[in-house]
Amino acid sequence: METQFLTDEKGNRTAVLLPIKKYNKLIENLEDLEDVRLYDEAKREDDGYRISFEDYMKTRESKKSNV
Repeated sequence: METQFLTDEKGNRTAVLLPIKKYNKLIENLEDLEDVRLYDEAKREDDGYRISFEDYMKTRESKKSNV
């Protein structure tokens, strides 16, 4: 693994150095987890109104054609 640690004078780890690709992947994974969290929260607050993705796309397409 390419991870490196910075240590203090006593040898305690105080920081981490990561390759940028690994850092970017971690950020991407955190964003995905946040999306799941927000979805779960919205689902708990569901007011019963739902529309299927297919219906949404049909509505969207019909609005585009009316422009």
